[in-house]
Amino acid sequence: QVQLVESGGGLVQAGDSLRLSCAVSGRTLSSYAMGWFRQAPGKEREFVAAIRWSGGSTYYADSVKGRFTISREYAKSTLYLQMNSLKPEDTAAYYCAADRTSAQSMSIMPMNRGSWGQGTQVTVSS
Repeated sequence: QVQLVESGGGLVQAGDSLRLSCAVSGRTLSSYAMGWFRQAPGKEREFVAAIRWSGGSTYYADSVKGRFTISREYAKSTLYLQMNSLKPEDTAAYYCAADRTSAQSMSIMPMNRGSWGQGTQVTVSS
């Protein structure tokens, strides 16, 4: 079982940047992909970005391409999401996830698969 703990959320203005972190523990991640999802009030959870822990291949939702960057740091067993040029529509609870899959396949991962963190709130004011 993989344990995930997100941090770094907050209240920012449109155009600002924010970096989310996800501390990972519990298992060796060599066969895992790690990803970020988000859920706004009244909406379904949606895929944001994913990265293969070994190899580093990435996959992004079209809505965040060019603005968000996913990365991981082996030494700290930490996943990151650098968010630039934030928009009010980026407001959501952001969740970290892990599963034995590819980065691209993580984009269609159902919520009853893999491991999930508790979420961190990002609010972007206009």
